[in-house]
Amino acid sequence: MTTASGGVLIIGACHEDVAKAIALLALARVMNADFPFRIVGFDLDGTLLDTSGDLAAAVNHALTSVGRPALSVEKVRPMIGGGARHMLAQGMAATGGCTEEELDVLQRRLLDYYAANIADKTRPFPGCLEALDDLAGRGVRLAVVTNKLEHLAREVLDALHLTSRFDVIIGGDTMGPGRGKPAPDPVLAMVERCGGGSAAFVGDSIYDVQSAQAAGLPVVACSFGFLQQPVETLDAEAVIDQYDELIPTLVRLGAPA
Repeated sequence: MTTASGGVLIIGACHEDVAKAIALLALARVMNADFPFRIVGFDLDGTLLDTSGDLAAAVNHALTSVGRPALSVEKVRPMIGGGARHMLAQGMAATGGCTEEELDVLQRRLLDYYAANIADKTRPFPGCLEALDDLAGRGVRLAVVTNKLEHLAREVLDALHLTSRFDVIIGGDTMGPGRGKPAPDPVLAMVERCGGGSAAFVGDSIYDVQSAQAAGLPVVACSFGFLQQPVETLDAEAVIDQYDELIPTLVRLGAPA
């Protein structure tokens, strides 16, 4: 129930519980008032989650089904970030090449295998959940923008019980053909769907940096991600080596010039 002054009236709770709730709300308001971003978006693979083991297994399932040698996780990691077809095409190129028709068949094979084994080895990166908790406690709206197909992004987040942490989830197919990262469209949609306001993006690839910067957002690059090139060459506004650096880095990025 809302009071005439716009406050919230809590019925059936003891005075001590009400006092604690009011104190927590006040603390959240103070923390949010001091934090420079209303929205923080994240890439998924190589940023929030280490999906390399499961993605490498899916690539190798497709490769070995046509007599190609399996690739190590270390070789597959830099192939991740541009979507399943891009990843598979690189895997096929590394083992002898293929036609577009062959790629069509093997992509379906890869996706079916991945969907059936989507979180066997996948885990959040160390410190990731704590950083998300910290941001949520500051009243920040959280989003995922990935080049993974949206239904697969939701499936892996569901499997790890993480979906409810995010206000918006946008996949590589959400905006339509040709409108995934590095196009700015999904990041612009993220900001709009989160209600607008100051925003930043966290990622690990050139696709993340180009998409977010084209949308006018500062980018924090993760050196622990699935890097396709040295992290310094991504030209992100900041780089973190671990998640406990994220909050102070965002505060610094959002500070008045």
